[in-house]
Order: sequence, then structure tokens, then C-alpha cells
Amino acid sequence: MEILKKPILTEKVAQLTEKLNRYAFKVDHRANKIQIKAAIEQMYGVSVTAVNTMKYVGKLKTRNTKAGAIQGRAATYKKAVITLKDGEVIDFYSTI
Repeated sequence: MEILKKPILTEKVAQLTEKLNRYAFKVDHRANKIQIKAAIEQMYGVSVTAVNTMKYVGKLKTRNTKAGAIQGRAATYKKAVITLKDGEVIDFYSTI
């Protein structure tokens, strides 16, 4: 099971990073806080002080086609917001 799916890079998360040294990731919905903490520490070589998780249910989507209205659902996902030890950073752009 791949625990970390991808980092979330939005303006809201950028403000969290600047002010509180927090980063957000989309993670596997079966992963718990201990597994998420271990995966981030191993992948980025940083010390994690806290992990907060949130489950997001996918929104219901409707679109009209020739055959009529089709309903579907956007993917459900789990988000983890991690807090790093003071002075440590994760640089997502160093490998570009």
C-alpha cells in the first residue's frame, strides 16, 4: 500500500506552511496517523510533531447528455496535515 499519494499545493496550504510549518498530503484512505508519520519521516528525512487527518466524501456530479442526465461522484479521499519540528522544511521543488 502506497501511503502518500501526492502533496497538496494550494494557496491555503502555502499560508499554513509559512505561518505554522504545516504541510498537506493526499494519503491512502486506509492509512492511520502512525503510518503517515513514518512514511513522511522516511521519505523526506524530517521530524513530524503532529498529524491531523480528514476524510472528504466526493461531491455528487450531474451532467446532461443526449441520453439524459448522468449522475456520478468525484473520488473520495483522505487528507493529512502534518506539522514539522521548528526549523525543518520540505522542499517539493528541489527535484525539478
